[in-house]
Formats: sequence, C-alpha cells, structure tokens
Amino acid sequence: MENRPPLPPFTAETAAQKARAAEDVWNTRNPERVSFAYTPDSRWRNRDRFVTGREQIVELLTDKWQRELEYRLIKEVWAFGDDRIAVRFVYESRDRSGQWFRSFGNENWEFDEHGLMRRRLAAINDVPIVESDRLFHWPLGPRPAGHPGLTELGI
Repeated sequence: MENRPPLPPFTAETAAQKARAAEDVWNTRNPERVSFAYTPDSRWRNRDRFVTGREQIVELLTDKWQRELEYRLIKEVWAFGDDRIAVRFVYESRDRSGQWFRSFGNENWEFDEHGLMRRRLAAINDVPIVESDRLFHWPLGPRPAGHPGLTELGI
C-alpha cells in the first residue's frame, strides 16, 4: 500500500503539515483526488451524513461542491496524538442564489500506519454573511502561502 506522508506518530510539525495537505487537496474541490487521502473503507460522519468508503466519499463531496460554490477553506490543528489529529476549520462558499456563508467546524481524524485517514468525524455550523464580509479572497485552488491562517485572522 502507498504511504501518504507525513506518517504517524505525529509531532506538532507533522500534524500541521498533514492539516495543510488536507486543506490544499480539499481546496481543489476534486472529489476523486480528495478520496485518495482516505482508506478504501474510511468511515465518516459529516454533519448528518454517515458514509463508508471512497465511493461514498466521492458522492458526498460531489453533492457538497454542487451546492457550495466558490468554496475556500482554511484548517488549523487544535490537538494531536500518535495517530490522531483534531482540527478546526472555516470555509466560505455561496449557494446558487448568491447567498454567502461562513462555515465553522471541527474534525477528529484517525490515521492508519500508511498515513491514510480511516475515520473522519466532522461537526459544522453555517452562518450567512454578506459578500463584503468575506475573508477568503484568493483565486480558486489552494490557499496561497502568504495568506493568513485562522489564528492570524482572529477567527
């Protein structure tokens, strides 16, 4: 099986690298590409949906990014252990009517020895915002290296 470094056990540095790698791939909004960071039998709780396996992950993410347009995400490590990382995240997106949202959440991740995520538990809350209150303005794709993180933005 292919390794997806950094591998457990995590340090503060490697946990931050793992979170940034996850952020970058999610910002591609490519469900298939995202799914390869997870074990073939990965289990998720995402809001009120429970999915198992890459095929269902792709389906969930495809649905998500058809609703959440112009999606931009920032993740930040909250805590970590040998094979687990907890992150907080914020993303901004708009719906088809043009209403913008800022979504706040927490995720708990568990990894296998190859660095693939075998479990993802996500709790997310959405807050409507006006377009002028948006904070994430980089071009679609991964967040530029110089863009501030959540702590620097005061979120």
